[in-house]
Amino acid sequence: MTSLATPFSVFDDADRRHMARAIELARGGEGFVEPNPMVGCVLVSATGGAIAEGFHRLFGGPHAEAEALANCERSPHGSTAYVTLEPCCHHGKTPPCTDALLTAGVQRVVIANLDPFPKVAGGGVAELTGAGVRVEVGLLADEARELNAPYFKRVQTGRPWIIAKWAMTLDGKIATHTGESRWISGEQARAVVHRLRGRMDAIMIGSRTAALDDPLLTARPPGPRVATRVVFDPAAALSPASQLCRTAGETPTLLLTGPMAEQDRVAALRQTGCEVLGCEGADKTEQLLAGLDELGRLSMTNVLVEGGGGLLGALFDAGQIDEVHAFIAPRLIGGAVAATPIAGRGTAEMAQTMELAHLRVQTLGPDVYIHARTPCQKSGERG
Repeated sequence: MTSLATPFSVFDDADRRHMARAIELARGGEGFVEPNPMVGCVLVSATGGAIAEGFHRLFGGPHAEAEALANCERSPHGSTAYVTLEPCCHHGKTPPCTDALLTAGVQRVVIANLDPFPKVAGGGVAELTGAGVRVEVGLLADEARELNAPYFKRVQTGRPWIIAKWAMTLDGKIATHTGESRWISGEQARAVVHRLRGRMDAIMIGSRTAALDDPLLTARPPGPRVATRVVFDPAAALSPASQLCRTAGETPTLLLTGPMAEQDRVAALRQTGCEVLGCEGADKTEQLLAGLDELGRLSMTNVLVEGGGGLLGALFDAGQIDEVHAFIAPRLIGGAVAATPIAGRGTAEMAQTMELAHLRVQTLGPDVYIHARTPCQKSGERG
C-alpha cells in the first residue's frame, strides 16, 4: 500500500511517545471490537501536552477518535491526533472519523498504519489532506501492525488469523498411544487456555479429536466473546450424542463437511442445532482451505485451533498457522506412534522450517508456556 504521508516529515521522541500510548490504549479493545481493528487515539495540544485519549472499546461503539474528542476537556482546535490506524471516511455503524476530526479543527494527524479495508484504503488520508490537514503516516508502523495482524490478514486474504494451541509432554506427545490426553498440563495452564478461548471468534478441532475427547470447547469462566465451536468434519462423522451436539442450542456449533458427507448424517446433525457448511475441494486440504474462507466470510478474525495433530498438520502444510500457544509439561509418554502436536507432511529441509518471532516464555506451575507468532513483514518507519 502506498504511503500518502507528507514527504520528508521527521518524527521526534514526543511523537513516538504519544503513538506508543495510542498503541497501548488500543490493546484495551482486544476481544471486544472484532471484527473491527483495535485502535487508539491521543490528542495533543499545539503546545505539546496531551489533552485527551480514547480507544475503540466495543464493536458498534464509538471509534477511538470520536471517544478521544468526547473526552477532551478543552478545545481540540489546532491539536495533533495520534491514531494507530487510518481514520475511517465512510458511514458504517458510526459516522466517519475524518468528519469528526475536521469539525474539531484538528490540524495534524499522525497515523501508524493505513487501513486496508476497501472503504477506507487511503481515502481517510485523502479526505484529511484535501481539507488542509497535515497528515503523516508510518510512525511505529511495525508495532501497530503487529497489534492488528489478525485484522490485516482477514481483510487482505479473506481468512482468519489461525492460532495453534496444544499441550504436550517433554518428549513431544499430545496423547498416549491409546489416545488418552487428560490431563497433560496443570490447572494454571488450563486457566490460560480458558482466558484465550474467551476472546476468540471460533474454537476449531478435527473430527478425530471430537470423537476421542468429546470436548465442550467453552471458556470457563466466560470471556468477552462467545466463540463458535467449529469441527472440521469432512465425513459428517460427529456423533449427535456428543457434548458439542447436545449443547448446540446453547453455544453456536458449526461443522465444516466435505462433498462426500452422507446427507442423512448431515440432516441428523442439523437436527441437533448444529450449523453445517459444505466445503468443496478435491481433497481434505482443499476442503479445509475452503472452510477457512467460509469462516472469513462470517467475519471471524481470530480462530483458536486446539487439535488434533492431523488438523494442525494440514494447516501447517498449507502455511496457515499464524500464532502458537504451546504448554509443555514435565512428563514423558514415549512410544513411536503416540501423537505429536503437528502431523501432516512437514518440511523436508531445515531451511523450510517455520521460524517464530515475538517469543514469550513463562512458567505456569510445573509447566512451561511458550507463546510466539510468525514474523510480520517489517515496514520501517517512514514519514
